[in-house]
Amino acid sequence: MSKLSVKKGDMVLVIAGKDKNKRAKVLAVSPKTNRVVVEGVNVVSKCKKARSAQEKSQIIKIEAPIDASNVMVVCSACGKATRVAHHEVDGKKARVCKKCGASLDKEFVKEVKKASKDKSPKPEPAVKEEKPKKSTKKTEKEVKTEKKTTKAKTSKKEEK
Repeated sequence: MSKLSVKKGDMVLVIAGKDKNKRAKVLAVSPKTNRVVVEGVNVVSKCKKARSAQEKSQIIKIEAPIDASNVMVVCSACGKATRVAHHEVDGKKARVCKKCGASLDKEFVKEVKKASKDKSPKPEPAVKEEKPKKSTKKTEKEVKTEKKTTKAKTSKKEEK
């Protein structure tokens, strides 16, 4: 049995299949089959037969499960699709965004923010001062004077 990084209620981005680039909420998770049911994704038509004379037969549209590898969790803090990291917070494992470090589990949001503030900030690399580069482009005045001189030269040659 494999562990899934996706839980019921998560916002996910579909990264493969006919519903690629759709963002939706996870309705159900099945870790045994490694599948998830996502709202409005992989909608299939299913025929429902009438069981009695009063019922009508009908075609129902339902969401079918898709493989868990075809979705990525969307971080609520940064809004980007991300891989999931696991960090220990108060002796329990919490799911954390790989891109921004925010917690993906609602009960650990405050603790992860505190833990990230406690860490000392990384020293910023020294910024190199850039020397002003000599521009190889000619100014507008130089270009105009060159045009005048070339016109004058060509007109002298034509007179000869």
